[in-house]
Amino acid sequence: MSLLSKLKAFLIKGLWLKKWPSRSQWWQFFKAPHQIFGGRERIVFFTFLVLFLSSFFFLVINFYFKNTGIIATDGGVFVEGVAGQPRWIQPIYASTNDVDRDLVELIYSGLMQYDKDGRIIPDLAKDFPKISEDGKVYEFYLKDNLFWQDGKPLTADDVIFTIQIIQNSDYKSPLRISWLGVQIEKISEKALRLKLKNSYSSFLETTALKILPKHIWQNVSPENFPLAIYNLKPIGSGPFKSKEIKQDETGRILLMDLVRNQKYYGKLPYLNQISFRFFENEEDLIKAVKNREVDGFSLSSAKDFKIFKERGFLDYHLSLPRYFAVFFNPNPPAGGSKILAEKEIRQALNCGINKKEILEKVLLNKGIIIESPILPEIYGFNKPSETYEFNLEKAKEILEKAGFTESETGVRKKIIKKETAFKFKNNLSVGSKGKEVEELQKCLSRLPEIYPEGQITGIFGEKTKEAVIRFQKQYTDTKGTGSVGTKTREKLNEMCFKPGEEELILKFSLITVDEALLVETANILKDQWQKLGVELEIKMLDVSTLEFEREVIKPRNYEILLFGEVLGTIPDPFPFWHSSQKIDPGLNLAVYENKKADKLLETARQTLDDNKRKETLEEFQDILIKDAPVIFLYSPDYIYLSSKKIKGIEAKNIVDPSKRFTGIENWYIKTKRVLK
Repeated sequence: MSLLSKLKAFLIKGLWLKKWPSRSQWWQFFKAPHQIFGGRERIVFFTFLVLFLSSFFFLVINFYFKNTGIIATDGGVFVEGVAGQPRWIQPIYASTNDVDRDLVELIYSGLMQYDKDGRIIPDLAKDFPKISEDGKVYEFYLKDNLFWQDGKPLTADDVIFTIQIIQNSDYKSPLRISWLGVQIEKISEKALRLKLKNSYSSFLETTALKILPKHIWQNVSPENFPLAIYNLKPIGSGPFKSKEIKQDETGRILLMDLVRNQKYYGKLPYLNQISFRFFENEEDLIKAVKNREVDGFSLSSAKDFKIFKERGFLDYHLSLPRYFAVFFNPNPPAGGSKILAEKEIRQALNCGINKKEILEKVLLNKGIIIESPILPEIYGFNKPSETYEFNLEKAKEILEKAGFTESETGVRKKIIKKETAFKFKNNLSVGSKGKEVEELQKCLSRLPEIYPEGQITGIFGEKTKEAVIRFQKQYTDTKGTGSVGTKTREKLNEMCFKPGEEELILKFSLITVDEALLVETANILKDQWQKLGVELEIKMLDVSTLEFEREVIKPRNYEILLFGEVLGTIPDPFPFWHSSQKIDPGLNLAVYENKKADKLLETARQTLDDNKRKETLEEFQDILIKDAPVIFLYSPDYIYLSSKKIKGIEAKNIVDPSKRFTGIENWYIKTKRVLK
C-alpha cells in the first residue's frame, strides 16, 4: 500500500475533523503515524508536517505584520535635565531665565505659536489675524472651548490683561519694549483688536506671547508680582500642567512634575508626565545623564557631544537664528576705547581673526561661520558683497599705515603729538587782568630766579612787570620792556606750553560671559590677536547676576564685548543696529550709528513685502560690514540629546532653546499595533 493511500485512509477514518479534537485525540493523531507507517514513512510524514506548520505560522505572522502598523499610544514618563532653577514660571518675567522659558513653553499658550520649521501658526487664535490699514491693525478671533487648567474659561479678557500688565512700567517686564504704543480693543469675549502706531513686519511673531489667567493674577500688585506663589504654582492653558514640586531642606527646587492637561484644547500629548530635574551646574547634569537618570538634555559645549553619542543618545541638531560676535565700543565716556573709533583699526582686527580655527576648536565644526547680522545662511538672503578674510599680513599692513608700529614688548604703539590746551595770544602789560595774566604768573613762577615772589593774582602789577623784564633779558633778544609782546609770547609758549606726546597702545579689555563656549572663544581671540601685536585682557562675569546686566550691558561699560544675539523667525535687526538703540533698553551693543543704515532698518521694519525687505536688509548688511563695528564669529548648532526610547521629536528650526518642545504632544514612548 502506497504512502498516499495510507494517508487518504487515515483522513477518511478521522472523524475528529467534524469537531475540534480533544487532547486525547491530538495524542492519537501523533500516535497514528506509528501504527500506520513504517520507519521511513514516519520520517517523511513528520518532515512534511513540520514544513506545513512552519509555513502556516510564517504566513500568519507575515499576514499580521503586513496588515498592521505600529502607532504611538498613551503612556510613559519623560525626564528632562536642566542646569538652573525655576524662578518665575509665567510669561511676564520668564524671558530672563532659560529654565523658566522651558516650563512656560509647556504650561502656557499664546495667540500664535511656532511650528517645527520655525514658522508662525495659530495657537489660541482660530486662524491668522485679519490685517488692515497697511499692517497697523490686527484682529484676532479665539477658538471655541478654551479653558484654563483649573477649568475656568479663557477669553479675550485674559489676552488683554496680559498685554496691559506687560505695558505697565510698574511691573518691569523685560517684554515691555515689544508692546510699547500698541493699543488694545475688546471686540467680544472671543475677539480683540490690536492697533500699532506704525506697521511692523515682525509683529505677528510678538503675538506668540504666552497668556496669563486674569482670574489668578488680577489682584496681585506690581510689588508682589515677582513674589507671588503663582510663580511656582502656575495655572496655564498649554498641553501640560504642574503637578508637584520637590525641594530640599534649603528650599532649592530639585524636581517638578508636569502631567498631561486633560482640558487642553489641542491634541492631547501621548506622554503621561514630564519630570524636570534641576541641577546646580552642567557638571552635575552630565553626571546624572551618565547614570541614566535623565532622558533629555542639552549642553553648552560641543565637546561633550561625542561621549553621549557613544552612550546611545540620539542627537537632534536644531537651527537657531542666533550669532556670537565681538562688539567694539568706540565711546570712551561709556567705558569704550577711542582707538576703536578708527575704522582702520576695527578692519585690521577683523582681518586678524581666523574664524575657521575658532569653529573647529570651540564648536568641533558643529555650527556655521557668520559674516552678516541678517544671517543669510538661515533666512535665505544673499551673502554680503565683501567680507573680511583671515589675512594676518594684511592686518599688520593696515595697522602700520595707521601709525601703530611694533614695540619691544610685542604690543603695537602709536605716538601722537598733543598741542597744549592753552597758548598766550594777546599782548599783556601793567594793568592787564584775567586768565592770561594768571597763566603768565604761573609760568614765571616755575623759574624762581625770574619770579621769586611767585604770586598768582591774575593782575599784572609791578612785581609781574619786573619778572617779565628779567625773563626778557635772560631768554629773549629783546630789551626788558616789562610788557609781553610777540617775541616774548612766542618764548613763553615754547617754554611753558610745550606740545606733549600721547602714547596709544593696542591693548584692550574684553568682557564676556563665564560660560565654557565663550571663555574658550575669548582665549583663542587673545592668542590670534597677540600675533597681530594686540594685547587682550579677558574679564568673565556670571550672566545670571544683576552685575552683568546693570554694570556692563546697560551702561555699555566695556571696550570689547563677546556676546550673542538672537533674532526672530522674521528677521528684524533694528533693535541691534539702529542708532536709536544705542542706549538701554536698546540692544545696539556696538554703539553703532550710520544715518543711511538707520533709514534702511526703518524701511525693512515697516514693509510687509518680503522681497522689498530682503533687498533692503541686504543693502544694510553691506554698509555695516564696511564700517566694521563688530566681528561676526559663528552660529552654533543647538544640539538636543534624548534617549532612544523617546520618539516623535520633530522640531528643526527654533527661535529659542525652549522651542525644542515644539510638537511635544507628538512625543511618545509607548506603541501598539493596529490594523492598517
